[in-house]
Amino acid sequence: MHAGARRHRDIHPTAENISVNVTVCIKRVPDTEARIRIDGTGIDPSGVKFIVSPYDDFAIEAGLRTKEAAGEGTVSLLSLGDASTQESLRAGLAMGADSALLLTGEVGIDGLATAKALANELEASNAALILFGVKAADDDQQQVGPMVATLLDRPCVTGVASFEVQGERAVCHREVEGGVEVVEVDLPAVLTITKGAYEPRYASLKGIMAAKRKPLDEKEAASAPSRLRVARLTEP
Repeated sequence: MHAGARRHRDIHPTAENISVNVTVCIKRVPDTEARIRIDGTGIDPSGVKFIVSPYDDFAIEAGLRTKEAAGEGTVSLLSLGDASTQESLRAGLAMGADSALLLTGEVGIDGLATAKALANELEASNAALILFGVKAADDDQQQVGPMVATLLDRPCVTGVASFEVQGERAVCHREVEGGVEVVEVDLPAVLTITKGAYEPRYASLKGIMAAKRKPLDEKEAASAPSRLRVARLTEP
């Protein structure tokens, strides 16, 4: 569930004025309200609107609030995909993120291949926190965040409903049956975010205009191709 973490139930966090750099990894997925058609081994994308996976929106909001609470720091976005993923990254920039990087490469069902591509880029990152949505809306695998943490040898806490940064640690609150579990983790760390306290903000007109001027870089993903292929996909 989460590695390298210490479990507590009586912590009362206090805010500290520190600088926190956060990287949020996001995924472009079909709109959850779209009517999806199957084309044999996948979905037919024609006429389908694509969005940032909703749980990734929660992660972006968590990153922005962390930066705001600290008073200093950056929020960077990272995604693996094709050129169309730029639209999703721009949406995150419009919410308030500072910069974005698109890794161009194959996005399939192989969570490990995705995790390796992201981890290769994140290995040299100075981010104190790497955030993911707890799961992607399209495949629901809940794999990539913990895999990235393992590849980077960083502690990971999953299903985080809220957290606070206190110096060199994060205090994470997880909603469990019958109560709230509080987990303390040393930084740098990887967290996967559920909705909890993080209702995403709407992008303002000012934010949308500013997003056009924020850096959105693109580079080829450094990873081996996926070894998994979908043989057949059918409707339930």
